[in-house]
Amino acid sequence: MPILQYRCENCKKDFEELVKKFDDAVYCPVCGNAAKRCYSGEVFSATGKAVKKCSGNCKTCSGCK
Repeated sequence: MPILQYRCENCKKDFEELVKKFDDAVYCPVCGNAAKRCYSGEVFSATGKAVKKCSGNCKTCSGCK
């Protein structure tokens, strides 16, 4: 289970959350509104090569190039 970074668009709170899957719904611990996942740091493909553009959602990806 990964620990992912999130940001609440309502109160702008940044926080980390332990989730079972990356696409599980996460809610802000301060105001209770739905939060969006934040992407920071370097992303690598399954081959270990750095990727310039990656959404982090492999289900909708056409492959790392």
